[in-house]
Amino acid sequence: MTIAHGTVYIAHDATPTTARRPSKGGTALAQSIRRAIDLIRRSAEHPLSLTEAADVLGVHKSTALRILQTLESARFVRRTGAGTYVLGSGLIELSELALGSMDLRQFAAAHLRALQRETSHTVHLAQLTGDEIIYIDKVDSPAFDAVKLPSRVGRAVSIYASAVGKTILAYLPAEERDRLLSPVVFERFTDTTFAHHESLEAELVRIRENGWATDNGEHDAYVMCVAAPIRDSRGQVIAAVSITAIEVIANLDQLKSNLPRLLETASQISCELGYTPEPRRSCTSCRRF
Repeated sequence: MTIAHGTVYIAHDATPTTARRPSKGGTALAQSIRRAIDLIRRSAEHPLSLTEAADVLGVHKSTALRILQTLESARFVRRTGAGTYVLGSGLIELSELALGSMDLRQFAAAHLRALQRETSHTVHLAQLTGDEIIYIDKVDSPAFDAVKLPSRVGRAVSIYASAVGKTILAYLPAEERDRLLSPVVFERFTDTTFAHHESLEAELVRIRENGWATDNGEHDAYVMCVAAPIRDSRGQVIAAVSITAIEVIANLDQLKSNLPRLLETASQISCELGYTPEPRRSCTSCRRF
């Protein structure tokens, strides 16, 4: 087949059909790769002895040992003190990288839109990106078109005067939290703004105790908000989802009545990212295949 000026021309291939068939060497290589994959899977299920590894690979023990040593050098398997082989940290790191590269917005989209339909309020998704907390998705409420919320996708949100900002901040390690707050000049936007480091710290303690945060008009006096944390596969809070309304549509107490559904949505998105809740919590919407 050749391509010229956007047109595809298909020519007869004079190469004999037999020449295009997989070679015996190629087939053997594919079988070896398949067996190595099986070996890694088995090592994740239970410790493997050298004899068992040789059986899985279908090779002599000396060959199995060389293969195991190669996998060990890549940290795909690890040799225990008992001389058996178990899954290595290299594969765990690869899985973390894969999960970290997943598009949070993509995984959250359907859940956010369902939450908006059920509550009729605007829904936000915000993520810690570098040193800023950024809105990465927003599902607008059509309830009151005359007044538009100032938030927009791609815009940074106040780290200390917003429900999503405080939620993410509350669950960061103390050193990371202090680092993010160190350049912040606390400004009192409204009467309810936590404009001092001490009052903010007390608020963050309350957020961790409750498992959710509120914004009682702390940046814009007419904007009310409740937010919940989203966790990744390691259990770390990396984002927050919120329900927002202007006060003439819903006051803070009315928004808080939606907390069970908000927390469920945060749990659903966290499960999509690979988070496994602690036994005492429920995560009924996790999809395990």
